[in-house]
Amino acid sequence: MRIELRIPPIGESITEVQISEWRKSPGEAVRQDEPIVTLETEKVSLDLPAPRSGVVGTILKKKGDTVAVGEVIAYLEEAETQLPSSTSGPSTSPTASSQSVLQVDLAPPSSPTAHEPVAGQIGVAAPRPAGVGAQGFNDDLFPTPQPGSSGAESVHMVETAAKAMGGPRLMDPRQEEAVPMSLLRRRVAERLVQAQQTAALLTTFNEIDMTALTALRQVHQEAFQQRYHIKLGLMSFFVRAVIEALKLVPELNAEIRGTDMIHRYYYDIGIAVGSGRGLVVPVLRNAEHLSFAEIEAAIADFAQRGQSNRLTLEELQGGTFTISNGGVYGSLLSTPIINPPQSGILGLHVIQDRPVAREGQIVIRPMMYVALTYDHRIVDGREAVTFLKHIKGCIEEPARILLEI
Repeated sequence: MRIELRIPPIGESITEVQISEWRKSPGEAVRQDEPIVTLETEKVSLDLPAPRSGVVGTILKKKGDTVAVGEVIAYLEEAETQLPSSTSGPSTSPTASSQSVLQVDLAPPSSPTAHEPVAGQIGVAAPRPAGVGAQGFNDDLFPTPQPGSSGAESVHMVETAAKAMGGPRLMDPRQEEAVPMSLLRRRVAERLVQAQQTAALLTTFNEIDMTALTALRQVHQEAFQQRYHIKLGLMSFFVRAVIEALKLVPELNAEIRGTDMIHRYYYDIGIAVGSGRGLVVPVLRNAEHLSFAEIEAAIADFAQRGQSNRLTLEELQGGTFTISNGGVYGSLLSTPIINPPQSGILGLHVIQDRPVAREGQIVIRPMMYVALTYDHRIVDGREAVTFLKHIKGCIEEPARILLEI
């Protein structure tokens, strides 16, 4: 029986996906529930599993194509004898019927997808073509010139092999390559432009002396790890400090809807993390109710699953305020852009030992620049500066976070 492989509904706001990688080729056997193709949405990557065991037939859409939800992307030929399911548990496939069209569900990948390199959190090295070794060549694809062959013959052999691979001419010093933007990158670009065009963005800065927080973490790090099995990082302190500052300046936790300003009295804090596909912002829901250990564990989990593209749509939606830590990449100072419809974003930066004045003396302190970008339509400069100064006070005197002062 011929089976249509369709793009199923994924999320309420998602109408199209991009073919990221075909994991099976025409004529190749596939087991029920085994991933056939990796799809990329504007937010996450997901695998489309086989509804039945069989053989991959015609593939209608190639890698990089954008297709609509409900569209047929390939055909499968059902095997006369069913192959074992790729899962050890009971089959969850639909019951066979007279219909030849089967609807299948998306399953999040359980491991990093092969098509996306995990070589860093923002900038990643371009993937090396199959068959190309660490030095850029492979003896099977680029034969070693035989003794007595001329230099021109050697160059011709290399260029012929490169063309056979479908790649650019290696000897061209001004080669170019057109790489389609992923749906995630396109969506990020749209939202950044939207923020610039629709909001009145302004950024204010301050600097924080990290001495007290650094000492506190050193004193309690071992006990914290023994009890909670996770490191006591910086982000949990900043999340808690942000929540206290948002209580003081509620406009930064609000959004504009038409002619209304919507105040929220809960705190869903977005944490920007690097993923195998770019920067994503999973959300800590009701962060005001989370302990330091719960915040650290959640952020570590976000970072790990972000690298393997296993964050869910629900985790990437919403948020009332965002924290972005460019310091992990060495950024000294930046002006982050808000994530619409939010009204503020806090940018953290690298900690550096710098000379500062303390009680009339020049001393060396671990300092961090922080930046708050806010929507000036609903947040005035006074409120923005007040917010950032409260963050500074909470981090320089961490006891204030616990005392909520």
